[in-house]
Amino acid sequence: MADPVIVNARGMKCPWPALRAARAMRDAPAIRIEADDPIAGRELEALARQNGWLFAVLDTHQYALSRMVPD
Repeated sequence: MADPVIVNARGMKCPWPALRAARAMRDAPAIRIEADDPIAGRELEALARQNGWLFAVLDTHQYALSRMVPD
């Protein structure tokens, strides 16, 4: 599988990190996003849940979204 697309959303207030993530996921099977808005994690998790994507917290202000791989 290819490396995830890196999305830098540092300094952006929500909903911009989620909008950037949604746009990146149009063309990529997985992204890694850096977002330092305090509510970005919750927004990104909700976006992933709404679209059936996997969501993970990687580190402080770093998150991963990916499409679920069928079994």
